[in-house]
Amino acid sequence: MNASIRRLVAAIGVFATLVGVGTVGYFVLGHGRWGPADCAYMTVITISTVGFYELGHMGDVPGARALTVGLIVSGVGVLAYMQSNLTALLVEGVIGHALRRRRMQKEIAKLSGHIVLAGAGGTGKHVVEELYATRTPFVVIDRSEHVLQQVSNDLCGGKMLYVHGDATLDHVLVSAGVARARGVVAALTHDKDNLYVTLSARSLNAGARIVSKVVEDEAAPKIIKAGASSIVNPTMIGARRLAGELIRPMVHEFLDQLVRDKDKNLRLEEVVIERGSGFVGLPLKDTPIRKATRALVVAVRGTDGVFTYNPEPDHVITEGTTLVVLGETDSIVLLRQLVTPGWGQPAPSAPSA
Repeated sequence: MNASIRRLVAAIGVFATLVGVGTVGYFVLGHGRWGPADCAYMTVITISTVGFYELGHMGDVPGARALTVGLIVSGVGVLAYMQSNLTALLVEGVIGHALRRRRMQKEIAKLSGHIVLAGAGGTGKHVVEELYATRTPFVVIDRSEHVLQQVSNDLCGGKMLYVHGDATLDHVLVSAGVARARGVVAALTHDKDNLYVTLSARSLNAGARIVSKVVEDEAAPKIIKAGASSIVNPTMIGARRLAGELIRPMVHEFLDQLVRDKDKNLRLEEVVIERGSGFVGLPLKDTPIRKATRALVVAVRGTDGVFTYNPEPDHVITEGTTLVVLGETDSIVLLRQLVTPGWGQPAPSAPSA
């Protein structure tokens, strides 16, 4: 229960208490002359300042009119407080919700090259945590708006963009900007739902990379055929992690500290060298990667798909090369800017007359 509802409930409680006090007061002062219903009616019209009539022979009852004056003065304040809280609840609730949803839809409409995440449950919230930590723009879809708001508040400071709806429906995916997205994550509970999301997303965006969660092994080939670029089985990964903790605990401790270091926020990331980048044709030692970003190149993947681990300083970067680097989030962001075609290159001078 939020603050506005609590204040409204408190105001209603004060109003009901005032009605009860007035009703009992009139009944006691009149020594039974007026029935409980008449006393309650008199109290309500007095508090609301309507005042249709007075109880019979009220002037003959000592203290009755003094009680009426007290009820009028108290009632004005209580009603004003109750009405203001009711108005605030409507503005923050219905109107405020509509405004927030409209503003969020406008922000989603501006996105391009983002990630669409279907499902904000047990698996999805960890995806949200990683996407937010790496400053990757994304939109989340879930059937439960309460879950969406909770994940947004807990992990993203209330800044998460989301769509409330069923991710298996095409129009919901469209509202999340799937046609402009560079990637889709299907992290729903059931394989059949992830299959629908994969099939719909692939039909709406032929070039997106789609990664789907898989629960049952037999569902994996079906989801791949539906258009998934890759599948992830959390149960299998968890089992391997359990075994790894016994066989190579120091390696896993290193990886845990790598991911969970809140001070440095280190990440293993991939950076693609596109056509026109100033890095094309340069050996690693001549690039500003180490000096400007302090990122460490762990591996290089050529256009032939072969990885070169711990590449030599003389390794020449070619168009389409993917750099696997280890560095802080800010460093990775800077490195992506540096490899962008045209970044930092002087503009061509105008031809002389």
